[in-house]
Amino acid sequence: MSSDPWGRVDETGTVYVRTADGEKVAGSWQAGSPEEALAYFERKYDGLEVEVGLLEHRAKTTDLPAKDAMAAIEHLREQVAQAHAVGDLAALDRRLTALTGVVEARREERKAARARQAEEARRAKESLVAEAEELAGSDQWRSAGERLRELVGTWKGLPRLDRKADDELWHRFSHARSAFSKRRKAHFAALDAQREETRRRKEKLITEAESLSGSTDWGPTAARYRELMRDWKAAGRAHRDAEEDLWARFRAAQDAFFQARGEVFAERDAEHRENLARKEELAAEAEKLLPVTDVKAARAALRSIGERWEAIGHVPRDARAGIEGRMQAVERAVHEAEDAEWRRTNPEARARAEGLTGQLQGAVDKLREQADKARAAGNTARAEKLEKELAGRQALLDQALKGLQEFGG
Repeated sequence: MSSDPWGRVDETGTVYVRTADGEKVAGSWQAGSPEEALAYFERKYDGLEVEVGLLEHRAKTTDLPAKDAMAAIEHLREQVAQAHAVGDLAALDRRLTALTGVVEARREERKAARARQAEEARRAKESLVAEAEELAGSDQWRSAGERLRELVGTWKGLPRLDRKADDELWHRFSHARSAFSKRRKAHFAALDAQREETRRRKEKLITEAESLSGSTDWGPTAARYRELMRDWKAAGRAHRDAEEDLWARFRAAQDAFFQARGEVFAERDAEHRENLARKEELAAEAEKLLPVTDVKAARAALRSIGERWEAIGHVPRDARAGIEGRMQAVERAVHEAEDAEWRRTNPEARARAEGLTGQLQGAVDKLREQADKARAAGNTARAEKLEKELAGRQALLDQALKGLQEFGG
């Protein structure tokens, strides 16, 4: 017979294990010595101890579900209870009991963690719903749409709540997205309709612009093109794919008209510049008539210059005032010379001038005589009054004499 502190083998080969409740049969051994029998059943105990240790490690360090852990504990507890091993079975049972407490504690921890996670998920989803409902009324179609898509991705990454709460929040979230999508669809449908109307309006403007492209009524047509451009800008934009084509056609019609007008104006400008050069020669010729010494010859020469001037035609607008001013200055000088010559040679005017001069001379002589008499008589006040009147008449006489000189008198 062989034994150790935890078991023994009797002479029949029966193996016993010692427990707090007394010895229990662990098994029998007929194939070898009692020592080998004890060693075999001790190895079975070591195996149980290893399994208990592994389960302890898994329960404490991994996410082993509590249900699976409890099933494993019960399985090992049954094996320990069956006592088919030699060793401190009570110690293994105590470890399994302690492990049960650990699993229960971890179950509660996980339950609390799931509750916290669920509460956090609920608050997160309520926040997403609130933001989605706010975005549902936004007119920032691009940014709001992108943000709603981001919110969907965030929602999918959150844990599910209990079915009722999750469904209610999802319904609100989905309704907000649908409301935004409906408003956006309506907005862009209206925008499409507006752009289509803009396209039709611009087609009409193009039709008129193309009909005017061959016009040679430069001023009114250019003014009408400016009005068409204002109408074009006021019409807004058509669809992007149509806008460029519409503008190209509208611009082509304008370009055809303005290019033709530019060519005509360029030719006209060249002609006007040539006319200016010819008129500058005539102005220089006219200016050689000054000062006027022979009125009749000057008038004849100026008449000839004027006829050639009128035959030339228009000059550039910015040079018109200057060149015409030169001719007008010569014309005024000749006209003034003619007036002076007429006054000098008119018999009636000379006679009137001589008569006026004689009358004024008589009045001056009479006033001078009266003033001298008054001063000689000592009547100073009368003398001064007469002398003032004399001064006025003398000034008129001097002016009349100057006019008379123009007649050669």
